[in-house]
Amino acid sequence: MRAFLPSDSCKESQLNAINPQSWLQVERGKISKLSSSCTTTSSSIESFIKVPEPPIVPFFKPVDYVEVLAQIHEELESCSLQERSNLYLLQFQIFRGLGETKLMRRSLRSAWQKAGTVHERLVFGAWLKYEKQGEELIVDLLATCNKCAQEFGLMDVASQFPVEVDGASQETVVTDGEKSLKNVNFWIGDEKIVCRRQKIASLSAPFHAMLNGYFNESLCEDIDLSENNISPLGLRTISVFSVTGCLSDVPPDLLLEILVFANKFCCERLKDACDRKLASSVCTKDDAVELMEYAIEENSPVLAASCLQVFLHELPDCLNDERVVEIFSHADRQQRLIMAGQASFSLYCLLSEVAMNLDPRSDKTVCFLEQLIESAETDGQRLLAFHQLGCVRLLRKEYDEAESLFERAVGLGHVYSIAGLARLGYIKGHKLWSYEKLSSVISSVNPLGWMYQERSLYCEGDKRWEDLEKATELDPTLTYPYMYRAASLMMKQNVQAALGEINRVLGFKLALECLELRFCLYLANEDYKAALCDVQVILTLSPDYRMFEGRVAASQLRTLVREHVDNWTTADCWMQLYDRWSSVDDIGSLSVIYQMLESGEAKGVLYFRQSLLLLRLNCPDAAMRSLELACQHASSEHERLVYEGWILYDTGHCEEGLRKAEESIRTKRSFEAFFLKAYALADSSMDFACSSTVISLLENALKCPSDNLRKGQALNNLGSVYVDCGKSYLAADCYINALKIRHTRAHQGLARVHFLRNDKAAAYEEMTKLIEKAKNNASAYEKRSEYCDRDLTKADLEMVTQLDPLRVYPYRYRAAVLMDSSKEKEAICELSRAIAFKADLHLLHLRAAFHEHVGDVLAALRDCRAALSIDPNHQEMLELHSRVNSHEP
Repeated sequence: MRAFLPSDSCKESQLNAINPQSWLQVERGKISKLSSSCTTTSSSIESFIKVPEPPIVPFFKPVDYVEVLAQIHEELESCSLQERSNLYLLQFQIFRGLGETKLMRRSLRSAWQKAGTVHERLVFGAWLKYEKQGEELIVDLLATCNKCAQEFGLMDVASQFPVEVDGASQETVVTDGEKSLKNVNFWIGDEKIVCRRQKIASLSAPFHAMLNGYFNESLCEDIDLSENNISPLGLRTISVFSVTGCLSDVPPDLLLEILVFANKFCCERLKDACDRKLASSVCTKDDAVELMEYAIEENSPVLAASCLQVFLHELPDCLNDERVVEIFSHADRQQRLIMAGQASFSLYCLLSEVAMNLDPRSDKTVCFLEQLIESAETDGQRLLAFHQLGCVRLLRKEYDEAESLFERAVGLGHVYSIAGLARLGYIKGHKLWSYEKLSSVISSVNPLGWMYQERSLYCEGDKRWEDLEKATELDPTLTYPYMYRAASLMMKQNVQAALGEINRVLGFKLALECLELRFCLYLANEDYKAALCDVQVILTLSPDYRMFEGRVAASQLRTLVREHVDNWTTADCWMQLYDRWSSVDDIGSLSVIYQMLESGEAKGVLYFRQSLLLLRLNCPDAAMRSLELACQHASSEHERLVYEGWILYDTGHCEEGLRKAEESIRTKRSFEAFFLKAYALADSSMDFACSSTVISLLENALKCPSDNLRKGQALNNLGSVYVDCGKSYLAADCYINALKIRHTRAHQGLARVHFLRNDKAAAYEEMTKLIEKAKNNASAYEKRSEYCDRDLTKADLEMVTQLDPLRVYPYRYRAAVLMDSSKEKEAICELSRAIAFKADLHLLHLRAAFHEHVGDVLAALRDCRAALSIDPNHQEMLELHSRVNSHEP
């Protein structure tokens, strides 16, 4: 959840932090005094460097997510169309708990594509649109390429509902001996409306009985309808409809009047026509607010769906309108059915998510989650709803209610909710009970990292340290253990060990909370230059970030810290950027670029460089924001076209990105335009003819003016293409020239050339040079492991796992070695320890193959199904699944 905050209970258990506001507006030198006092005693450091306890997050976190994914995949193979979207929604919730953003979006897209009802299409389309907030520029760019990207735009709701034929729409012949009256005169006050009797009779069973049955009216030519809330104009319109079956040019107010009348007299065809006509008139949020009341009151599903579409299309802004919140918050079961059909649970899942992102403590968040509970139909849906509302109640300090909700979630099988119960026990003074509760969980299931992390909060000293070490061993992606250890070491005034600990996690996960802690460590150590670097990276990632539990803007802290750091000239900045870029110090490079952007020169170029670094650091959202800023600050038309091309390419629109590159080249030949075209072309096709074109484009790029940072990259890419074409000597020249201008990554390409020439020792040596120069070198160790014997390979890959535990190749290699040594159980365990915290197709694929090899068909089938949940179209996985499935007992 984007805005989900730690519970206040976490904050209460901490020592009060310093109040940065008290020293922000002071003279130069205040930080020195503060930091000096902070370094004198561990207690003063503790008050300054503060690690909040990890929040209880409102996510579905099954103990064995692989098993649950496999079950979902199995159900999807045989379920009805109506069940598919709910299964994809559950899949989405699992991926969200794992932090897999791309997989989350793919599940949402599948739910939208496989939607069986118009309401599901509306809800999941709106959810995808909400997830893609800020990407409006992409839509506009695609429009310039004559490609429509409005996949989730407003739809014609009425056309999505089937037209139901009224079974009573046939004229009836009166009995013999009775005079058939052709017309009937309806009176509204003093006005007479002449209608065709049998046409009116055909509108509904009540009218048929009135005009053709045994009522007195069947023999009357004049009937008074004055007391039925219909105007003369309304009745004339109904008369026309009874003959033509159409409602043409009828204003909305009159349609509402006719709708109420049609409902009263059970005129289903007339009601349906009004419903559809009114649905087409809903254009604004105000329209939707007004008409939703009628839709619910008159049970008009088409109109209700049209109003719902407008509300959802305006998320999240519409939730700032109390009228809209009121409609969603107080709907009963029947009203929810009219509004959202069978998609009520999905609707309130979306509304709850948006509300939690806006303010998790708000009353509307609670109301939506209560509605979510009411809408739940399966145990899986109920446990998610109970857990989420429990998390919100905990934030609001409504502890008894939170406890009841967590207990209900646990009762339905959500083990993670026990963390909520333990936290509540701690708040109520039952620390030992909380510890024992987590110990019971750990002993009864395959333990996960979060279990040890949570238990560590309820013990002290060596026991806490041991639990946090175990948490990191089981799930190295958890940030709290690193932060706690770093703060503890700093309190013991072991500065280098503290920095080494927080650097462990920042080496593979650029988490804002970890950068903030390191900033505090540097500040306490009076290393203002390093502190400035970190706060500038924080502002690059999140310009509005607030530090010290949200009490002070990071930008204010930067202003204060910068007073203690020497100013750099433009030339100094470029030299610093060159040094950091060459040493593969991506975080340092980001900081320098942030500082350079203040100068106001070449902002488009700098934002573009910033986006490249952010992509390297796996921060795609921030990278896209930087690319958009590059477009806004481009100094020329041809430069802007290049940045637009990169935006399109990075969002999967390769062909359109190529077109932008070509348009830029036609406007003006430039390094970046040629580079973009070469890059996109190389990625889209690698046949020989394409390779020749890519080589020509990169050669043209190198002839254009640019700085050595970018020319080094072009030479490196050109060398890679030459290697793929078998031209190793030309490739070597490219890599050597790149190294001459300090493009450090070229060592890797040159190592590949040595290896292709059967000089493995030279390749190993080349990669060693890269390792020595690069600050971020996990990938270099991984690559070097390919150029040495098994013992050295094992050592290098162990180093990779230490530096970046998210890289999966080392686990796969170690497992394969164990399997070759007939250590099947150990091989499977090696893969399982990575799978526990990373949903990776290749890990699951290999483990499935191992299970098949040892004859465990059910385990193999489980892994196949889970892997296909990650990539349903992976050919090798599909083949393995088919083979294993045929052996299922």
